[in-house]
Amino acid sequence: LADGAVLKLRIAVVHAREVGFSPFAGVNIDVKAIGGIATLKVPEELKEKVKDKPSMPPAPELPKDGWEIVDIEEQEPAVEEVVIDTSKGKFLVRVIAETTMAARNLNYKTTLGEPIY
Repeated sequence: LADGAVLKLRIAVVHAREVGFSPFAGVNIDVKAIGGIATLKVPEELKEKVKDKPSMPPAPELPKDGWEIVDIEEQEPAVEEVVIDTSKGKFLVRVIAETTMAARNLNYKTTLGEPIY
């Protein structure tokens, strides 16, 4: 990110199965995928800014104040692939996810003493 933080996006295919006919290869596939984001690195000066801030409120609520957009300077898409058996043979299911925006909050800190992203 533009502020020096490095985040990781991970995508996982939870389930993929045949759900009917499609004019494209003859089979329609329903895919259930989930994603998660982890903070890998935060500059020390940002940790210093939140060291005396309160901890993030408990899930599932996010704070409503203090959010600022942070530019994404570089990214690699998250990719997950699974092979499934169908009535028309084996298919490779590929899920590709990219981050479209990022925000941080310097009014609170995580349990690791970092800003919330």
